[in-house]
Amino acid sequence: MAQETHAREPLGSRAAVQAVPDAGGVRDARAVGGSAIRRHELAAFLRSRRERITPEQVGLPRGTRRRTPGLRREEVAHLSAVGVTWYTWLEQSRDIQVSVQVLDALARTLLLDPSERAHLFQLAAATDPTPASSCTGVTDAVRDMLDQLDPLPACVQNSRYDILAYNRTYAHLLCDLDAIPPEDRNCMLLVHTDPQWREAVVHLDDTMRLMAAKLRASMAGHLTEPAWKMLVKRLQAESPEFRENWERYEVVATRSKTKQFRNPHVGLLDVTHTDLWLSPELGARMVTYAPADVRTRERLEKLYSFALAQETGAGPAPDGAGRTPSAGSARSVVTR
Repeated sequence: MAQETHAREPLGSRAAVQAVPDAGGVRDARAVGGSAIRRHELAAFLRSRRERITPEQVGLPRGTRRRTPGLRREEVAHLSAVGVTWYTWLEQSRDIQVSVQVLDALARTLLLDPSERAHLFQLAAATDPTPASSCTGVTDAVRDMLDQLDPLPACVQNSRYDILAYNRTYAHLLCDLDAIPPEDRNCMLLVHTDPQWREAVVHLDDTMRLMAAKLRASMAGHLTEPAWKMLVKRLQAESPEFRENWERYEVVATRSKTKQFRNPHVGLLDVTHTDLWLSPELGARMVTYAPADVRTRERLEKLYSFALAQETGAGPAPDGAGRTPSAGSARSVVTR
């Protein structure tokens, strides 16, 4: 009898274990369920964004036999440089891995605005590697410094050339920076792809070669980071000049130098470029452009007045107008 009782107890114990999952199993089940829901939401979101984009919006011919509203799956896949089967699986809620590079490409192809882009990355449980919309690394004190530097153009950049914050004069120095989407406010990208920015740089070829060398030097400490790889991959795809300079494998340490810009509002500017590092690890830096001569100083004053006039809707500032403080002017124009 003692043996029989001993034999029955383990059997009952095993049955109890099988009938009542442990807490870890419940958590795992919930995680799997949550992942499935997230995939379905991602698939539905991608379909809805795809169907609202017309072929003309992305430079494709409509044709005469199109039945699909918006873009076809194969068109989205082609424009995003991903496989058609892979993208189809993504819209079918298949359990597949999605890299941040692919999410970035899809966001661009589907013309997502900042809110939609953030939603896409959240559904994919991924971190958007482009500059953060809230610029947490730029303090109020730094923003005040940027404002106080007006009419000297100044901005805050990281070592990847992302523009994190800037003052009024800088906003109109090389292009209408406020009109550039926040995720595209990158000096490397703009100097290679933006016509207005490129026209403003007097020694464009030398500048592009120097910037490629500086980017390669900085990238040595960020070789595995997705944001850096994404930037280089995009530049290689969109700029023959960058591809040529990148293959030189040149490296240059950061340094101050005199630069020339052609500004469409005030003319030729000679400025001295200085980097003011904001942290010991040489990450974020404040980039300033001080006038190299009296003529440039006067023209920067005019450019600042132009920026104020554009902001207040007062029209072009009178020729020769100096710095005129206005209510609420002590703020930075920060990427949002």
